[in-house]
Amino acid sequence: MTNVPASLPDRWPLRTLTGVRDELLVAWDRPGYHDLRHLTEVLDRLDELDRAGARFDRVPVVLAAWFHDAVYDGAPDDEERSALLAERSLPDPPAAEVARLVRMTEHHHAFPDDDNAAVLSDADLAILAADRTRYAEYAIGVRTDFAHVPDPEFRLGRAHVLNDLLSRPALFWTPQGRELWESRARANVRAELGELGG
Repeated sequence: MTNVPASLPDRWPLRTLTGVRDELLVAWDRPGYHDLRHLTEVLDRLDELDRAGARFDRVPVVLAAWFHDAVYDGAPDDEERSALLAERSLPDPPAAEVARLVRMTEHHHAFPDDDNAAVLSDADLAILAADRTRYAEYAIGVRTDFAHVPDPEFRLGRAHVLNDLLSRPALFWTPQGRELWESRARANVRAELGELGG
């Protein structure tokens, strides 16, 4: 685990199952956007939402952040395989709730009264509101994740994803997420679409 930030293992929300944590750290240590930096940023955004007053059950949501892209190779069932990993690796509770939240990240459709899903979705999508340099790195990382997809197909697929996001009344489910990130995120997504020709 040579690339793991020194403080990241301490952000595991349980006193137990450190072997599971270490296996996840190895899984996240890979090229592309869905890497250790992404895990760290999602955890940072959860903390930011917490400070801003968002309500959620911290342990299952933080665990879901650790698991949500644990399996990632650009395949359609990445989230499902990550959810199954959570179900195999954790006791219940909280395994069922963690797996449910992981599955939600496939489309980021959370019900407004589902605090846990809303907060995890917002933390995961907060990268869309990054500054220009980080957003450019994110876009490059996403392309790396899908290096197996020919460029024309990738551009069409990526434009579809971004247009779907922009068609929503809001990108973020929590009031805190909308206040913190909505405006910048929409501007970044529109700019990327322009670069894609979409």
